[in-house]
Amino acid sequence: MEPVFRFSGASITVTEILLAAILVLVAIILTWAVMRRGQTSEARELQKHLAEMRGEQSRLQGRLAQFAEDSERRDANFAEVLDTRLANVTDRVGQSLAQVQTRNHESLSKLNERLGLIDAAQNNIKTLAGEVSGLQSVLSNKQARGAFGEKQMQDLISAFLPARAFSFQHTLSNNTRVDALIHMPDGHGDVAVDSKFPMESWRQLVEAENTFEAESADRTFRNDMLKHIKDISRKYLIQDETYELALLFLPSDAIFAELHSRFDTVVDKGFSQRVVIVSPTTFMATLHTMQAVMNDADIQKNAALIKREVATMAEDVARLDERVAKLQKHFGQAEQDIGDIRISTRKITSRASKIGNVEFDSIEEELPQLKLVSDGEN
Repeated sequence: MEPVFRFSGASITVTEILLAAILVLVAIILTWAVMRRGQTSEARELQKHLAEMRGEQSRLQGRLAQFAEDSERRDANFAEVLDTRLANVTDRVGQSLAQVQTRNHESLSKLNERLGLIDAAQNNIKTLAGEVSGLQSVLSNKQARGAFGEKQMQDLISAFLPARAFSFQHTLSNNTRVDALIHMPDGHGDVAVDSKFPMESWRQLVEAENTFEAESADRTFRNDMLKHIKDISRKYLIQDETYELALLFLPSDAIFAELHSRFDTVVDKGFSQRVVIVSPTTFMATLHTMQAVMNDADIQKNAALIKREVATMAEDVARLDERVAKLQKHFGQAEQDIGDIRISTRKITSRASKIGNVEFDSIEEELPQLKLVSDGEN
């Protein structure tokens, strides 16, 4: 049978508890019988059994006392361990809560920063959307679109050329007004620049890509470009007034690239009618070339003045050389005079040395000699 209690090797079962109770009951009965019958042999035997039962009872009480002591000690140990573990758990929970609070605070701070960035980005997006809407409204209006391209062209010209080298909205001798006229040096003629932006046909071309309307859109775009080329050639190429070539400015590198990759006939037609198509990038290179031509013309124009100034400078250098020669001559005479002065100083030093070496008792004998030496040196 399984023990009811087990502590450090000591165990008590239900059988042992019942046996102890029975022994106590039998001892009581036998004691009562002995008291009734006296000191018989059976009573003595019974007393012997009672003594054994009392010994067993004592041992049982010792086990029960040890069990109670072990139980109290184990309860105390269990309470101590439980308190320690509860304290550790409390510390860990507190630390975990503090760490969680710190992480939550950091996360909230980062979240607030990101929300601030998102707000700034939304404001930028709103501003950009407004600018795009404004640009779309500008490009949707043909007159405003023309002004947009013309303004871009004027900014490029103003950035690369001096103010005297160009004029905007210039009226030619045939009463036509060109967007910009670049004044080249004498003998080259003025270069006419006109800004064209076929936005409608370009938009149709993009929207009709890979559709059955693509061919029609290509034809419309080609016809618009050929019309612009023809108008520029007819209006702005005037003999003895403008340069033999005119520039058609497209304010879009994308349209310029598309034109050269797919519409080479338009480019060839422009060259045949002496109209060169330029984009913002190629126009900057053209302006650089024009600036170099203007600088070269200025240098050639001032070549005579430069030669005259160089001749004058050569005369000044010759005059300076003469003055240096005279100064050198003066320096030579001064050097000779300084040499004579040093000879005199050496003579004076020599005389002083001789005077310092004369004895006072023979001074009268030395004086005639000194006088003779002095007369001879002079």
